Amino acid sequence: MNKTDLVNEVGKVTCTKKEAQAAVDCIFDTITNTLKNMDQVTVFGFGAFKVSNRKARTGRNPKTGEAITIGARNIPKFMAGKALRDAVEETSD
Repeated sequence: MNKTDLVNEVGKVTCTKKEAQAAVDCIFDTITNTLKNMDQVTVFGFGAFKVSNRKARTGRNPKTGEAITIGARNIPKFMAGKALRDAVEETSD
């Protein structure tokens, strides 16, 4: 499923596709802005989006084999909630 498919699904329960597009965009923008502020977004039963700090480390250039320094960075992470994990688990049985 991609963003267009998601908008179409939301459009089934809203009045117009334009409203569905606005709703989906608002959700993604809110999650993005919250993570930019280093806060966490928790949707009970679904999961939590948070920012994790990855420390600087030494890596290898695959072409030359030379050691390079990979800088520290913040990365977004998603942790699935229990209800979501259980729903996915049911489909794998």
